[in-house]
Amino acid sequence: MHRLYSLAFGAMAAALTFTASSASAASLTRQPYLQRVGPDTATIAFRLDGGCVPSVRYGAQGSTDQSAQSADSGRNHAIVLTGLQPGTEYTYLVEACGARTNPVRFSTAPVPGTRNVHFTAVGDFGMNNADQRAVANAMLGRKPELFLMLGDNAYSSGTEAEFQSNLFVPMAPLLAQVPSFAAPGNHEYVTQQAQPYFDNLYLPTSPSGGEHYYSFDWGHVHFVSLDSSCALGLAPAARCSLAAQKKWLEQDLASSDAPWKVVFHHYPPWSSGEHGSQPLMRREFTPLFEKYGVDLVLTGHDHHYERSQPMKGNAVGPSGERNPTYLVVGGGGASLRPFETSKPSWTVVRNDRDHGYLDVKVQEGTLTAQALTPSGQVIDSFTLTKELPPAPEEEPAPEEEPVVTDPSSPPTIEQPGPTQPPTPAPGPITGSPGLPGSPEDPEDLGPNAPGCSTGPAIALLPAGLLVLAGALRRRRR
Repeated sequence: MHRLYSLAFGAMAAALTFTASSASAASLTRQPYLQRVGPDTATIAFRLDGGCVPSVRYGAQGSTDQSAQSADSGRNHAIVLTGLQPGTEYTYLVEACGARTNPVRFSTAPVPGTRNVHFTAVGDFGMNNADQRAVANAMLGRKPELFLMLGDNAYSSGTEAEFQSNLFVPMAPLLAQVPSFAAPGNHEYVTQQAQPYFDNLYLPTSPSGGEHYYSFDWGHVHFVSLDSSCALGLAPAARCSLAAQKKWLEQDLASSDAPWKVVFHHYPPWSSGEHGSQPLMRREFTPLFEKYGVDLVLTGHDHHYERSQPMKGNAVGPSGERNPTYLVVGGGGASLRPFETSKPSWTVVRNDRDHGYLDVKVQEGTLTAQALTPSGQVIDSFTLTKELPPAPEEEPAPEEEPVVTDPSSPPTIEQPGPTQPPTPAPGPITGSPGLPGSPEDPEDLGPNAPGCSTGPAIALLPAGLLVLAGALRRRRR
């Protein structure tokens, strides 16, 4: 089975390679990967082996009629596309030194507040082996809107060479088509306090922590990435500290009115695996998760899958009370580690036999998550629900009075400004573990296109007919 996935994955990777128009054309030593994708922007990063000024050609509806050029002719490039439309599928390719990649597609983030979000997550995968490729290929097949990387993204030391060989090579098709957002793991911190991690990824930032910790909204979900290695004192204090990260986190969660909140980082506050629960992360951060209504906390570090009960303090939370659910999703490719203790009472499901990933859909007030193997076997399935107020309805456009237009003057067209519906306040959550897997639901990521008024065109019709008649008369002469 892994061989079949590897063959399929290799075929997809081949589709990303350069097609050269001359023998001297440059080649991509790192295929394009999507970073910092939002409703109206996206960064296309890649690496060349030649010295020229590359560009990205892109467009909606399958076209590549727009172009954005790099600022220099070096090897590493991150070209920012701006002015994009939210929730829209774009096609893009890279042009450099007389060669170009085959086109691939991605979608921008939806309009803020959109109540339909689909994402995948996994950690401990950066091995460049068949298991990692199978997991990445399976995630791509689910067509998520974004992918969360839970740390240990490039084994075993997070070096520059390992990022290239163990992250960007085996996961090239996924990273080219699905925006990724990362958290660092302990293996990244082995080399220069994770400097290659920060050199190779282009992540959102926070005022106090830069790319160490940050947050972003995608639809009606607020995502927070934490640096748990920083919290444990592995980062330079001037760059990232526990106190600064906690202060920022509280401010960030308090200011978010998104109805769903998901936090991801590497060291698990709750785990029954080889490393076990990280006491500092539990002591310092879980009270904030509880206080501000975090729904899911996604981690790695231990190489297994495990889901906790909704937890409060150091125990299972009271029935009927909303508290965070903690997941360890560390089966992305590294060797699995068997449990050495019996299943604790706070664990709902755990699995140390299968590599796999988490697939999550958040539709309105229902979050449905599945832990899946590359072959599609369901390891775990659960839902979280909450009551949301009705989505705000768009106000109908007022009827316009008919306008008589002078055919000799150009028409005036008013461009509607963007509107963002208010985000509803969160309601209580009730968990429902153990639901069976459901088939793929159709995803609707397209924007609501504004209607086009035919008024100006009709007003110009008499003048257009006169011009056409005159032209015909001149032709007869």
